[in-house]
Amino acid sequence: MGQARPDTADPHSQAAPSPHEGPPDPATEAARGVRTGEETRPKAGRTPAWLRALLSALLTAAIVAPLSGAARPAIPAPPPATLAPLAPSTLHTAYEANRADAAEAARMAAAHGDTHRAAADRALASPSRHLLSFDGRGAGQATEILGDLTRADHVAVLVPGSDTSIDTYDRFHRAAAALYEDLTHRAPGGTRVAVVAWLGYRTPGTVSTTVTTTTRADEAAPRLRALVRQLHTLAPARARVSLLCHSYGSVVCGRAAAGLPVDDIVLVGSPGTGADSVAALRTPARVWAARGSSDWVAHVPHVRADLLGVTVGFGTDPVSRAFGARVFDAAGADHSGYFTPGSASLANLARITLGETSEVPRA
Repeated sequence: MGQARPDTADPHSQAAPSPHEGPPDPATEAARGVRTGEETRPKAGRTPAWLRALLSALLTAAIVAPLSGAARPAIPAPPPATLAPLAPSTLHTAYEANRADAAEAARMAAAHGDTHRAAADRALASPSRHLLSFDGRGAGQATEILGDLTRADHVAVLVPGSDTSIDTYDRFHRAAAALYEDLTHRAPGGTRVAVVAWLGYRTPGTVSTTVTTTTRADEAAPRLRALVRQLHTLAPARARVSLLCHSYGSVVCGRAAAGLPVDDIVLVGSPGTGADSVAALRTPARVWAARGSSDWVAHVPHVRADLLGVTVGFGTDPVSRAFGARVFDAAGADHSGYFTPGSASLANLARITLGETSEVPRA
């Protein structure tokens, strides 16, 4: 989740179906399908207050978001660069090609009159940036490497939540850079680290119907699985890989988790994963969860409801005892504060990435 931005047309995926088509009184029917880890059925004719509020929010989003998104025309951009098969020996060539593609995207955006997008593309085209992939079309996607991936002993993959796009990428980059800096200072001598900032899917808008369903996460999960496989071919065989999943990104990680070759999956500011327990994720990884005391996501109902054939909500709270994750301290972090330099949450994310699990204080 994050700052509200409307969904706009995008070549990377199709829009999720709206749950607001159908009978004129969906609330009563939806209430009968509520699940919170075990099947529950409210009494006929009584709709829970949280569900009435959720339906109202979804209806507002279904009307407002498409109208808002239609106001912004598509931004022209080149197709992704054509790359040789990625290998440690071809990484720098890939970085150069993707930076050139970002520079061309900046030129086209500027010619189109979108100075904000042009500046965002131009920043990614800087010689200091290492882009494993870049696609400036639509909302945009990019995968950026901080550090030397080919020599890393520990690799952290950041999976972002809603409202993350090329337009807001600087915010995401700051989180990745803060983690990388903390890791490099905290790592024992001779230990090398890398951070992967993965904007590899079309994130939902906070004010949208898609942010309450797994649709975008289901589309993203195969891409995240492919990235992890790719990282194992580029990093040393000894490298430990951790997924750090923020907000809606934790839904993506939950959908990708089954059998994924990673050492740790960390859920912060999570509305849920779509699974009711760690066991249901079917992962060999250690699963961690944290929520800061100032994070508004604590007030999101941790339920799933079937609304006219669409499942809304993400199930059991990841920091609950019922879910079964290793819950760690995030102190007073708000929803956007888990990667704040000097914070308890950032320190613990770095410790988990480095495998220093005994140093991680539990909540």
